[in-house]
Amino acid sequence: MPEKHNFSSLHDVLLQARHKHPDNEAFIYRAAEEEHVVTYKKFYEDVLLLTRSFADKKIGKGTKVLLLSDNRYAWIVTDFALVALGAISVPRGSDAPTRELEYIIDHSGCEFLIAETRSLLEKHDQMFSTKKFRNIFLIEGKIEHRLFSNVFSYNDLMKKRKISPDDMAEFDSRGEKIDPEDPFTLIYTSGTTGNPKGVILTHTNIIYNIEAIPKIVNLESDDYWLSVLPTWHIFERAAEYMAISSCGCTVYSSVKTFAEDLQYYKPTLVCSVPRLWEALYTRINTALEQKGARQAHMFRLLVKVSAAYRRNRRILKDQLPRFKKVGPGDFIGKLPALLKIALLVLPYRLAQKKFLLVQERFGGQLRLAVSGGGSLPKYLDEWIDALGIRIVNAYGMTECAPAIAARGLNCDVFGTIGPALPGTELRIADEKDRPLPTGEEGEIQVRGAQVMPGYYNSPEENAKTFTEDGFLKTGDLGKLTVGGELLITGRAKEIIVLASGENIDPSRIEGTITMLPFVKDAVLVGQDRKGLAALIVPDFDKLKEFAKEKMHRTKESPAEMMTDQGLADKTRQEINKLLMPKEGFKAYEKLMNLSFLENEFEPGEELTNTLKKKRHIIERKYRELIDKLFS
Repeated sequence: MPEKHNFSSLHDVLLQARHKHPDNEAFIYRAAEEEHVVTYKKFYEDVLLLTRSFADKKIGKGTKVLLLSDNRYAWIVTDFALVALGAISVPRGSDAPTRELEYIIDHSGCEFLIAETRSLLEKHDQMFSTKKFRNIFLIEGKIEHRLFSNVFSYNDLMKKRKISPDDMAEFDSRGEKIDPEDPFTLIYTSGTTGNPKGVILTHTNIIYNIEAIPKIVNLESDDYWLSVLPTWHIFERAAEYMAISSCGCTVYSSVKTFAEDLQYYKPTLVCSVPRLWEALYTRINTALEQKGARQAHMFRLLVKVSAAYRRNRRILKDQLPRFKKVGPGDFIGKLPALLKIALLVLPYRLAQKKFLLVQERFGGQLRLAVSGGGSLPKYLDEWIDALGIRIVNAYGMTECAPAIAARGLNCDVFGTIGPALPGTELRIADEKDRPLPTGEEGEIQVRGAQVMPGYYNSPEENAKTFTEDGFLKTGDLGKLTVGGELLITGRAKEIIVLASGENIDPSRIEGTITMLPFVKDAVLVGQDRKGLAALIVPDFDKLKEFAKEKMHRTKESPAEMMTDQGLADKTRQEINKLLMPKEGFKAYEKLMNLSFLENEFEPGEELTNTLKKKRHIIERKYRELIDKLFS
């Protein structure tokens, strides 16, 4: 069983981990092709040393510090050093645009800057030079040519490694000065629309997550977490905090090495966003196709068998979403499911044996795959489950540090997000914030200890974000089952309204389009138009195979495929076959037209750092192309 905790602050999380399991592996990372292993004792010492150096440089309680860095061990050390001082970190990734950084610096009032590399300082030096930072710190490298007179390297800050008992006593006591309601970070949202908003998160907000989530996923001190998301994003950050709270180990990976690291490090837990699960899905299917059409067909057939068996088993166990209470004659309706299970049991057992090889691609030790930061498409949810891997489908947002609901080990109702976390109030409300009955769609609203106190210096936004009775308005659409499990049905702010007045959620249709093997990504367009169209990011090699198979064309280059209206029409027909009424789609949700894009969407451009689409940026960039689709 997981150990019970009673944390008062993030500082307390570190102290308890060091006290309980000082020799446990805390972090594993690579630097210059060399692997480094850090114990909790070493982690504690590194945080103490950096805290001491920061204090000497006048960082203190309430000080706002811009932390400009990507995933690395030094990031989490810096984070906990700032926590110990009562400072407020303002984190951002290295690919943040200069204009966005300037807005964040000015809006937040950052007094100190921590940059990952010298090249980052040079990239923004003109803008940085206009800001009156009291001190600047460089995580990596030496200060050879000082761009600024007040730059200090981590190499110099960490040179003095002697730690006395008095140093430890002083460091440990710093937690006594931290109030649970003190903010520890100011996270600027990814900015899918307009300027980013500064989300204030307190120790209470994050400690709620650290104590609530382990109860539904049974974290242990021998768990190994594979870290791949941006550390400054609260989903990944909270995962690392939880790993520390349970004295587990975080292994730093990257998007490029994710698949290889799964097999090499054999993690027990992985937290990721839907796009990375989609990439892994594509990678496995591509590998199977390379082994031959027969093997690929057999694998897909076994996946269908496994999914069908598990779906019918859930029907028998009442583990599918219900919006009405079960009647006394309900058992008769389950008889077809019972018959199907009897027919599928032997093929299902064969499938599970075959899937052991696929599970090895996930490392063979993976007990939980956590998906958050976006809605996991139904086909991916079923595919991962069919392979015999337990998927925790989680829902949250930065404003909740981040968790609201999750389908953890305490919930077997498939096809849902699961219930709200313990102690969290969750309701579905109409446009006037009135609660709606079970099964009706409305806005998801939440109230609980994890909810932020508000956006920094944004009274108008706060007034729009909270109801009169204190619920946070998420902007997401959903409905509740009779058991209290949550289904997310769309995003109120992303709804496309056709000229006819029909409201359409683009995410569900886009998720269906990406089921096609030659589609990497898709964006639906059609606001105020007579119908829908799509911008398609293709895998040109697979699209070429599709053209050869369906249209007997063999010599098309990417440039030719992009301008081939016949190929676009054939692709649209294939997509519209998926958007059928039997799958829950309306006639007006079919595509009128589509266009292929040459380049993939990139983080910092068309995507946020958490790989969500910046629809306003995409629509602005491809405005002429979109107009042609409807001309």
